[in-house]
Amino acid sequence: MKYGVALIGVGNIAKNHLEGYLNSKDKCEIKVLCDIFEDKAIEFKDYYNLSCEVITDYKEILDRDDIHIVSVCLPPSFHKQITCDFLKHNKNVLCEKPMADSLSEAREMIKAKDNSKGLLSIISQNRFNKSLMKIKKMLDDNILGKVVYTRVNSMWYRGSNYYDLWWRGTWEKEGGGCTLNHSVHQIDILLWLLGKPISVYSVIKNYLHNNSEVEDTSLSIIDFENSIAQLGVSLNDHDEKQEFFIQCEKASISIPWSVKCMKQQDNGFPEEDLAAEKKFNEIYNSLEEITLEGHSAQIKNFLDAIDNKSELIVSAEEGYNALEVITAIYKSSLYKQLIELPLEYNDEFMNKETFIKKMPRFYEKRKSVENLTGKIST
Repeated sequence: MKYGVALIGVGNIAKNHLEGYLNSKDKCEIKVLCDIFEDKAIEFKDYYNLSCEVITDYKEILDRDDIHIVSVCLPPSFHKQITCDFLKHNKNVLCEKPMADSLSEAREMIKAKDNSKGLLSIISQNRFNKSLMKIKKMLDDNILGKVVYTRVNSMWYRGSNYYDLWWRGTWEKEGGGCTLNHSVHQIDILLWLLGKPISVYSVIKNYLHNNSEVEDTSLSIIDFENSIAQLGVSLNDHDEKQEFFIQCEKASISIPWSVKCMKQQDNGFPEEDLAAEKKFNEIYNSLEEITLEGHSAQIKNFLDAIDNKSELIVSAEEGYNALEVITAIYKSSLYKQLIELPLEYNDEFMNKETFIKKMPRFYEKRKSVENLTGKIST
């Protein structure tokens, strides 16, 4: 039996989901496209030559027996309600990042998952990277020794037009700026590699996007039990580099993969250790590579988990953990103080209605359009 799939929302990111399902077409088929803009969904269907229905209200398919999997490709403010509705009908839900625009909503999603026969996974396609998967194994196996310091660059370029889209650029609809919607990728990876942090200290600003209430730049210090990380985020970087630099006891590595090793001289000053670099390169090159990357790889894992052939690599709880760090970043930036983790259950920043009233409006959103054209980068 093939699983019937519904895509909820056919905006820019939906094509990544579609391509992932088409890469696993032996296991599933697209049954429904749903979008409030019907003409947009029809155009999407025709462009990809799909044989499926087009609807404008997702509630029409909640109890359909031929729909087994739902991809939620909508703005964060819509994630909770739609995800919970489908989970209550025992559908399997793959929800785009970030999980929700508040921790209280994310908790509701986890509760719905716990009470459902369906699975819930949150998109974190950057985990499914050949280099990263190998480095994850090397760290887990303690090949490089203890991690002591990590520097993360979550650098993007988004022009001022980016925030013209109707749901972007407001705390109410988007839930936040580049820290929530862009560095969620790197924050998820950071936690995946190093575990849960114990505190954050952060600053957020908006320098170049005057049609947006939210930040376009942030800088955070994230403290772990035995190491520290620096996270820089920007929408103003013309080089668009997303990088990890990780200092370990035995080597300094980066993602994408490179390795540097030093040994100390008698006076404590460094001397390059070419033999150690050669050894770590050989270990790295010997590790098995994944065959798929990105959304396609995560969708394959999701399908395998539905079939009970593997564990979910990205769980709903991990989606919550990344969102909790982001929430702490916003709280720290507002109060200009260190915020300890985990946040208390009744923390004022748990609820969207509470924290968005407190956050600064860097600019007033003055322009709003229904759709934007052009290529996207993920």
